[in-house]
Amino acid sequence: MTVEVSVIATSSLGDRSYLATDGRVAIVVDPQRDIDRILHLAGAKGVRITHVVETHIHNDYVSGGRELARITGAHYLVAAADQVGFDRTPVADGDVVPVSDDLRLRVVGTPGHTFHHLSYVLDEASDGGWTPAGVFTGGSLLFGTTGRTDLLGQQHAHELAHHQHASARKLADLLPDGAQVWPTHGFGSFCSASQADAPESTIGREKDANPVLRLAADRFVTETLAGLDAYPAYYAHMGATNAAGPAPVDLTPVARADAGELRRRVAAGEWVVDLRHRKAYAASHLAGTVSLGLDGPMSTWLGWLIDWGVPITLLAETPDQVADAQRELVRIGIDRPAAQATGAPEQWATDRSELRELTVADFAALAAAQAGNTPAGLPTPQVVLDVRMTNEWKAGHVDGAVHVPLPDLPRRLADVPAGTVWVHCGSGYRATAAASLLANAGRDVVLIDDMFGQAETAGVRMAPTT
Repeated sequence: MTVEVSVIATSSLGDRSYLATDGRVAIVVDPQRDIDRILHLAGAKGVRITHVVETHIHNDYVSGGRELARITGAHYLVAAADQVGFDRTPVADGDVVPVSDDLRLRVVGTPGHTFHHLSYVLDEASDGGWTPAGVFTGGSLLFGTTGRTDLLGQQHAHELAHHQHASARKLADLLPDGAQVWPTHGFGSFCSASQADAPESTIGREKDANPVLRLAADRFVTETLAGLDAYPAYYAHMGATNAAGPAPVDLTPVARADAGELRRRVAAGEWVVDLRHRKAYAASHLAGTVSLGLDGPMSTWLGWLIDWGVPITLLAETPDQVADAQRELVRIGIDRPAAQATGAPEQWATDRSELRELTVADFAALAAAQAGNTPAGLPTPQVVLDVRMTNEWKAGHVDGAVHVPLPDLPRRLADVPAGTVWVHCGSGYRATAAASLLANAGRDVVLIDDMFGQAETAGVRMAPTT
């Protein structure tokens, strides 16, 4: 028997869930809230889900574990030490959970990402004994990094970082070099201290590549804590929701809004979000809307920018795109948008005076403007605004630029100096969101829709690095 482990990726949040099976029964690890994906996969494989396990109480998404276990009748394994508001099978370090004649789970306490974090070693039967196929590490040992340790509060970050170091070493000592590592975080999730350096890995590879297994504890703690950037504000709501027990999701279509209702919602200061690609938004959009295209991590940035609980209306070209956005949003606890509209901007406006466009430039145009030769048709930049995160800014930025990370912009619009603003990020996605916020605040704005990595090559004058 060879165990098969399938990845269910949620790239928009940077996470992975897993379905492991012996061909008859299956284990699901750290499921996202939209469990229909997992049920479909299990059905396609013809396997019965008997165990659903959580490595920890998640901070970056609402779990689907409780609902999946309810629907399938599976055992729901959650750390015994975690205080939760629902029935579960409590497990702790050292427990062995039989799954089938061919599979079992060994529970390993790996505190660090949270105080009660667990990892699960997946053993498969072989020659009358058991062989570890790999380990589900959640937010503990990741690919080339570890889960961050500050999500429960800065006051715990140092202690948890020491726990994280010890937990990684515990796994490395426990398992053979050939054992697979199956983490939940590290693929863009802000739960990760840094990002994955490979698409897959083993214990042996991590011993060679991962700082947590190469550095002494004190140095690891210092370097890890120094490298942490901000994380999404909506994380504050995820842990409490998961501990209480999330409700089932409702992905049915929401009410449609006509042009008059959209106008009222914009006038009321509600969030009306345009899900189209930023190039389409720049060409024409409804005044007062915010650009967060489905081609990027829409839910992460929306959940970070809004005041929690504010009504959200979704605009898209097709109903399928609205449905995709709803799926993204329920994963972070935004359950029911207030309304939706589909089609084109002309259909969303009561008259053409409500339509706007964004002026777009690239870094070559900024370089020319820095040299005093602003290209024809573009206003001279009086402010260059960088909306990347702090670590990105520290790694290099445009000479004379003003730095306001995108998540801070709604409350710091007044901090952006007067004058025409040219705004950029790393690729154009966040800059378009920022440009829409600035334009809605009455600012004259130019969107730099370009890759920041090409700025210096394009001739942009960069600030000296320290």
